Amino acid sequence: MAKKTKRLSNGNGKTQAAPVAAVETVSKPSGFASSARSADKEFNPDYSYVVKDLKRIGVLAGVFFSALIILAFFLR
Repeated sequence: MAKKTKRLSNGNGKTQAAPVAAVETVSKPSGFASSARSADKEFNPDYSYVVKDLKRIGVLAGVFFSALIILAFFLR
């Protein structure tokens, strides 16, 4: 990666390039990658309660929508 430069104004409209400190990158230890892969295999969340809630919301939305349609016929 190329070094970045920051332009400074010297007052007369011209700019000068000033070097900016480079950031060092730290590599991950090799043992970390193997433990991350094993953690992916063990992660098995249970979202059955979410599915139940979504079904309940869908049923309620359908009931309320149909109630609005029925009320629209009777309130005219």
